[in-house]
Amino acid sequence: MTSAIPQTTNITIRPFQFRDLEAIAHFSLEGSGVEQQGDSLKLGQRLQHVRRWYGLLKFFSLFPNPLQHLFSAYVAEQGNRIQGIIQVSPFNRTRSTWKVDQVAVEAIDPSNGDQPLSSDIGSQLLRYCFQAIWEARTWLIEVEVNDKSALALYRQNGFQSLAEMTYWAIAPELLEALAEREPDLPNLLPVSNADANLLHQLDTASMPPLVRQVFDRQILDFKTSLLGSVYNGMTNWMSHTEVISSYVFEPQRKAAIGYFQIKLCRDGSRPHIAQLTVHPAYTWLYPELLSQMARIAQEFPAQTLRLASADYQPEREEYLEQIGASRTEHTLMMSRSVWHKLREAKPVSLEGLHLSEVLQGFQPARKPVPSRISLIKSIPPLPPRSKLDLSQPGGQPVSPSPADSQPSNSKDNTLSDLPDSPNLG
Repeated sequence: MTSAIPQTTNITIRPFQFRDLEAIAHFSLEGSGVEQQGDSLKLGQRLQHVRRWYGLLKFFSLFPNPLQHLFSAYVAEQGNRIQGIIQVSPFNRTRSTWKVDQVAVEAIDPSNGDQPLSSDIGSQLLRYCFQAIWEARTWLIEVEVNDKSALALYRQNGFQSLAEMTYWAIAPELLEALAEREPDLPNLLPVSNADANLLHQLDTASMPPLVRQVFDRQILDFKTSLLGSVYNGMTNWMSHTEVISSYVFEPQRKAAIGYFQIKLCRDGSRPHIAQLTVHPAYTWLYPELLSQMARIAQEFPAQTLRLASADYQPEREEYLEQIGASRTEHTLMMSRSVWHKLREAKPVSLEGLHLSEVLQGFQPARKPVPSRISLIKSIPPLPPRSKLDLSQPGGQPVSPSPADSQPSNSKDNTLSDLPDSPNLG
């Protein structure tokens, strides 16, 4: 169980606005005055992009589209002074899992009793996102294993360990040596939206059940929309990068058994970034796929190649250590689930309901037309059949005698019961 977080009444948390750029850029550059997940340079670069494209980002956030949550941030304000910022983003297309991209909080002197602690401000920013974003059922965070203050903050707010991530760097000389080997990949195919089902099956098989449940990826996550393609093309053109992706198809099983995506820098200013997924039953693909990526990287300026591995991928880590790749970063991926309590309505008695006003649409608008059955019911029944005395003028009815009411089996009695016919002779 998590401990209760003290709520500071004089701190207001609200969505990010353009006027907050100056204040956030000011305290993000003060290295000793910031406690954040990630480096300040990365936050500064993000703020520069936001300043340049704020109008377009604000426009996309007004209606549902793939770029609606491209920059979702909230700030903590106290007395017209920005105390912290949190940036979040959806992890999958269904937005059932969200990720905390960065938390930056201005350091406050603990001896000042009037000011809240930095951990309290960070907790309030996290709790605000948990309550405000109703779509999120699970939250993800990735933090350095040596950042004790950040680990304490996230554990205090209910995050638990999910997986340990290790980031590797392959030097250009090592890439050149790997490129000399001819990869044995006869069924290497380019990736398109038609292959989304195969890639989803590969992604599902390559991770343990708990990680799969937290990530909650669907087939839609492996497709690219038209707007997303346009955005990715513009981003790659402006950042001087190129993205190449392929997958290995197994014809007997009719399944994808390996996949890679490499983001290459055309001007040599940044390292190449690779993403690698291999089926656990086909770990022999690691040398082949890395040789293929090394061959592709030879066509671009020499730079290091960076990729990640998880603790549930021991074969990948063993091969990277074998070829001489160096570890650059070790992080801990943490997650927590969020259950939103539904508001219970007060019970309402039926006596207080005006059903005549509620059910006006079910009342007849005019007098109903009588049907055939209602007309038959309106006709009065006929009187009982009686005997007529034809000998008397007017044919007055004669009530039956008791003798007539007794049944008789003889023919004479039957004939005697008939009325006398008039004399025609």
